[in-house]
Amino acid sequence: MTNASTNSLKKRLIWQILTFQVLLLMAVIAGFMALLTRADLGGKFLDADAASIAAGAIRPDPAGGLTLVETPQLLAMRAESADFWFVARNERGDMIRSGPVPDAYRSIGEHLDRIAFGDMRDSIEPYTLSSIVRSLTTDNGTYTVLAGGGRLWSASFAVFILANLLLLPIVLIVVLIPAFAIPIIVRRAFAGLAEVVDQAKTIDVERRGARLPDHRIPGEVRPLVEAFNGALQRLDEGYERRQRFILDAAHELRTPVAILHTRLESMEAGPLRNRLLIDSNRIAGLAEQLLDLERIDRDGTDFGQLDLVSLCRDVTADLAPLALSAGCDLSFAPGTERVVVRGDTGAIERAVTNLVRNAIEHAGGLITIRVERGGVIEVTDEGPGIPERERARIFEPFHRLQPRDHGAGLGLHLVSEIIGRHKGHISVVDDPKGGACFRITLPAG
Repeated sequence: MTNASTNSLKKRLIWQILTFQVLLLMAVIAGFMALLTRADLGGKFLDADAASIAAGAIRPDPAGGLTLVETPQLLAMRAESADFWFVARNERGDMIRSGPVPDAYRSIGEHLDRIAFGDMRDSIEPYTLSSIVRSLTTDNGTYTVLAGGGRLWSASFAVFILANLLLLPIVLIVVLIPAFAIPIIVRRAFAGLAEVVDQAKTIDVERRGARLPDHRIPGEVRPLVEAFNGALQRLDEGYERRQRFILDAAHELRTPVAILHTRLESMEAGPLRNRLLIDSNRIAGLAEQLLDLERIDRDGTDFGQLDLVSLCRDVTADLAPLALSAGCDLSFAPGTERVVVRGDTGAIERAVTNLVRNAIEHAGGLITIRVERGGVIEVTDEGPGIPERERARIFEPFHRLQPRDHGAGLGLHLVSEIIGRHKGHISVVDDPKGGACFRITLPAG
């Protein structure tokens, strides 16, 4: 049998959608990165720290204007880049220059009050015209700084890094949200199928008329559910026809069997008359067993509180004359004063009666009915016992241990049906004293 988890449509849909989404996202990212690496982004640009280092070294001069302090950061910058230069201007228009300012930028210093931000990228080595403009506020004032000659970066590399930093949260959002949302959406879409599965598990021969719900299932599955419901309908109709036939046949048998029995009783006494009466009684018993099966199937069971000790005591009293006439001894051995369960008194009584009748007919000797705590009824005999390989089959309808056995093979099947309706269990074990032990276990009341 194929493992359902390895052939789950729900899991396949989730994995296929997620895989397609991840592959599509990877393709978009790869294309974007390829575009960046092929794009001409304008050569080299200056490290933005250059303007901050320059602004941090400027101080107001008490005598007027601006002065420069050789800060550790400024010294480190000059040690790293000997061509480092800058032009700075404060809000009053005071200016200061440092380093080899390129001729192209000398006149820009006069107009820094009108420039707040800028990046100039030189596309020709040695990139001496790459510069930046920043407006910065320090503890010593606010300055607009034009700087150059510092550390240079590849524009493509910078954009590549920036793009990755921007794409990372987007990728996480695009991947993680669907990873949580898609399974939820798919499960909700399949919720109707789960309801169908739960309903299908409750369908059995004792609950005819049940149908699978089709109001919340996908349209692609609806024809399958409708076809299954149609099959259930046909099975119910066939079962009803069979039930009516058996019931009618059993009823029709009762009258001719009763007439036959009356005529046999009027015959002259003798061995032939006795054998014919026995056969007539068996036919009558078969008809009654068929009717019992159909009554249980049609009417169900009338559940209520019942005492197994009292019930089995009554069965013992009722069947004692029959046992004595067959040369058997029937005894009752309650293990406690009262055992209460929930069930149908008439049905349980028929089940115990059938077990005792079965023992009288097939085993003989001492037959004992026991009642124990936990809803346990045992019927034991001193017969040859039942082979282990036959213990499950004897409850099948019309099954007999020996082809020549008397009876139709319905008595034990009727017992099994009754106990099954009570959610109980019946089994056959070897009695310690020899013979067979039929053990019924019923749920506590």
